[in-house]
Amino acid sequence: MRSGLVLIALFIVSRYGLANDLSVAYQSSSSTPLDNPHDLKLSPDGKYLFVSDLGNNRVVLLDPETLSFVSAFGADHQSGTHDIDFDARGQAYVADTHNNRVTIYRIDNTSATLTGELKGPVRGPEGVLVHSNARVYVAGAWSGNVVAYERGRVVSELGGLSFPHDLEEDADGNIWLSDSGNHRVLLLSPELKILRELGQAAYDFNGVRYMDLLDDGTLIVADKNNHQVKFIGPDGKLLYVIGSGKREEGPGKFATPEGVEVRGDTLWFSDSGNDRVVKYVIQRR
Repeated sequence: MRSGLVLIALFIVSRYGLANDLSVAYQSSSSTPLDNPHDLKLSPDGKYLFVSDLGNNRVVLLDPETLSFVSAFGADHQSGTHDIDFDARGQAYVADTHNNRVTIYRIDNTSATLTGELKGPVRGPEGVLVHSNARVYVAGAWSGNVVAYERGRVVSELGGLSFPHDLEEDADGNIWLSDSGNHRVLLLSPELKILRELGQAAYDFNGVRYMDLLDDGTLIVADKNNHQVKFIGPDGKLLYVIGSGKREEGPGKFATPEGVEVRGDTLWFSDSGNDRVVKYVIQRR
């Protein structure tokens, strides 16, 4: 189904209960040919949805309202594109995974010019965050670490991780990290000290991937191998789940979801196994 508004009941594992003031409406899905799309990020002005189109080694720009194709860049030099973020100047930082680097681009409307790169003690970078403190944090999936760069220089590192992926800043400046191989999500300080752990036993995680936050601090997590998207409240309570737990296609269904992006009550997900981006809207009663 490519368009139209479909109200779906959230699939809830019975023991978790349901927030009775909230529902989610499926709106549309992309028709642009994508190959295993991963993380998503709105441009700073909100005009474009940047999609890490992994299988095509590029970044694709979609219209965030219609999910129609706008432009693309990077296919001539990227390999295994996974994640994207923006700095305060609007520069794009892209996890160019198979080239073991983060590429930096000057963005001019829909055009991108490669201006630099970050390399260092990371292999297979799959997550990148440009923090409000101006540091750039990179998750090395193959090297099992997170590295913080300041003006291109490594200033701190956290090791001992397993296939780490996404990094997202919360309202307090701390950093949520999906430690995918350990089936958990960690809250880190800007100095990369572990402050909190959301573990597999409590949330039934299986290969957690990319994340984003609602304005109230609710964490939205793509739980890839469970074919679900999970919403976790600021108090750590698992509030609700979208997805049946089976690999499927359709409203409220996913196949190995990866990317998550939020703006207000609008949600975009990379339904990666179905090679599409889908759009939902939170409806509050």
